[in-house]
Amino acid sequence: MSAGEDDIKHARFDQARVATLIRETQPDAPLALFRPHALIRTAQGFQRGFPGTVSYAVKANPAAEILSILTKTGITTFDVASVAEMQAARRVCPNARLHYHNPIRSMTEIAEAKALGIASWSVDRVSELDKLGDLPPDTEIAVRLTLRRSGGAYDFGSKFGASPEDATALLKEVASRGLTPALTFHPGTQCTDASSWADYIAACATIARNAGVRLAALNVGGGFPAVSDTQDNPLARIFDTIRSATAARFPDHTPRLWCEPGRAMVADALWLLLRVKARSGDSLYLNDGLYGALGEWRDMPVPAQHSVFDGSGQNRSAKAQPFTIFGPTCDSLDRVPGTWALPADTAEQDHILLTGAGAYSLALVTGFNGYGTRHMIDLSD
Repeated sequence: MSAGEDDIKHARFDQARVATLIRETQPDAPLALFRPHALIRTAQGFQRGFPGTVSYAVKANPAAEILSILTKTGITTFDVASVAEMQAARRVCPNARLHYHNPIRSMTEIAEAKALGIASWSVDRVSELDKLGDLPPDTEIAVRLTLRRSGGAYDFGSKFGASPEDATALLKEVASRGLTPALTFHPGTQCTDASSWADYIAACATIARNAGVRLAALNVGGGFPAVSDTQDNPLARIFDTIRSATAARFPDHTPRLWCEPGRAMVADALWLLLRVKARSGDSLYLNDGLYGALGEWRDMPVPAQHSVFDGSGQNRSAKAQPFTIFGPTCDSLDRVPGTWALPADTAEQDHILLTGAGAYSLALVTGFNGYGTRHMIDLSD
């Protein structure tokens, strides 16, 4: 059986479990459905395919269940953006390697991070390098670059990252202080354009050469896309591009390669099961919305598929039509942009299953008006 056929088999099995759950319990609160086998499969795929070492971006989903399984698959390096994420990683993996790649930090955060033992820090300006103070000489400092180019669903370079000219000067400064020089970048979230990685790697080689610095490491960031079951998966193409671009641009010395997937690692590891509280014409009012696990839907289209189940756990199969989706809170802004194409006979008390919802869902739940859940049900139990 091929990997794709195995994925389909697991998805069908999990959908059958969902139908049974609906039929037997009629859940009224939103449910997060954990799929450990999907997480294991994705983690192993990254470790086999990426031509370097894999770090997990904790921000995508910091649940202990997620971090624990990733550790068991062999991922013991974590990209952390806060002290809370450092502590979460260390709770499940006491010897975790921590990459503190949020380049803006307070002095208090720096002191707490030092106490927790950071292996790699990123900076995008001299003032933030100065704030780090004295560090062990083997500490890695990854200068963060931005090319301000499109390619992802939105541009991470609009907030962080030094220009190539500033990155050159900053990398030279890192080396002059006796620290371990590295470069890092982020091509933009949900990036499917492999040439983005090629362009960044070429720019990094030029920066290192102009700075007269031999790079110890090159972190090619996150941005790897999560895709639905019906889409072509570009990860193999992206990995091949990273491999060939690095070999071409660093022919005499290949820096240690790192990647830090978040969304692509955990998207398929979680499904959301929501309930229709009411239907009014072509509008549906759900038990979760933008203040809950659908928070990211406000900013970008999430690659998820929809299935609708009636009270007996049977799939609705009428012809699809567009529905406006409202969340459960009293705020009129609690509306998902655009529409969802759902069966025309979708009714009150039906359940809507969203696949591919493992990233930036539970992490964004606010609890506003008393709605939202961070509790996960393991579908493999």
